[in-house]
Amino acid sequence: MTDQPPNAQNLENAMDEEIAQDLLQKLRQKQGNWVEWGVAIAKLQKAGYNPQTIFEATGFEQVQQNQVVVGAQVYSSLEKAGASQAVISHYATRGSDVLYELRLLTQEERAAAAELTFNHRLDLDEAREVAKAIKDFSRFRTPPEGFENHPGDAVAYQCWKLARQNSDLQARSRQIAKGLKFAHSQTARTQIERLLTDFTVVPKRPAPILPFYRLESEEELPRIVPVVGELPLTPQDLQAVPFIKEVEPFRMVKFAGEQAWVPLPGWQVLLSAEDPLVILCNSDSLPNQTRNISEPVLVVLDRAQREWDANSYFVVDNSGQVDFQWLETVPEIPILGRIILVLRAKKILDEELTKDSWQIDE
Repeated sequence: MTDQPPNAQNLENAMDEEIAQDLLQKLRQKQGNWVEWGVAIAKLQKAGYNPQTIFEATGFEQVQQNQVVVGAQVYSSLEKAGASQAVISHYATRGSDVLYELRLLTQEERAAAAELTFNHRLDLDEAREVAKAIKDFSRFRTPPEGFENHPGDAVAYQCWKLARQNSDLQARSRQIAKGLKFAHSQTARTQIERLLTDFTVVPKRPAPILPFYRLESEEELPRIVPVVGELPLTPQDLQAVPFIKEVEPFRMVKFAGEQAWVPLPGWQVLLSAEDPLVILCNSDSLPNQTRNISEPVLVVLDRAQREWDANSYFVVDNSGQVDFQWLETVPEIPILGRIILVLRAKKILDEELTKDSWQIDE
């Protein structure tokens, strides 16, 4: 029998041991479909079972656990958003990897994207491209000329844009063919077909580099910054955080009510910030990421900096949700603050070793 985690009995959400063992057995024997596996793993994790314990008891690797848990959440949102029965039935038995790629979309966008991935039988890589195209398209207050607010047109617009930026005729032709494949409206098809005779190349403006930092020294002086919360967030969540004032010489911060605070090094970029805030997320929530590894990061924004700048990334109000964007041109959506720092956690080679100070001293 698998041992209950040491801290489970102290958790408010800890479940009965018999129920937990039943869930572990069902996972070990692969009973039910993948959606049920994701729900079961989520319940176990909420009860205090860490991913390693679940892996040892069931054989589900940590990457698989994350995929089916998040995929099950996306699947649940498809049902709530009224996706077709064909889509719901299809993804009930397969496609957790595809639905995982739709995790950053809104509930309505997920349902529409799932319909598109189902109709075109897309794999996870293609689903990732579709999700990015839909997310980028959603940032327009009004759709670009000739394109409608539909996931097919969102993908078609992305292809149209990439084709115009490409001088290589073969690569350009591939984007045109792909755009015509996904275009939903006739006007979108017309826009793309014009590229067959219009060979004008519109140079792509390179995106700036995100301001990544990593903690290196324990002796770096901290600055206390209020935490807004974890995504998804609303603009009202940002506005609700009070302006804080530090009291020297120890940078003491006084506050009332429930609030979370995180210590950050006294780097110049933080010291010069007028009104810094922190948002918690995973690195795959950030734009223009080429790394395949997703890791927890702290995104620090300066709420006082709301003027557009093509060389910076911003936190914006995207249809009532907080979003991170690089804005190539003057935006049509409200800017909530400029991203001044993205912090990765300090690398620790052996976490157990660091708990024994005498070993560190040696």
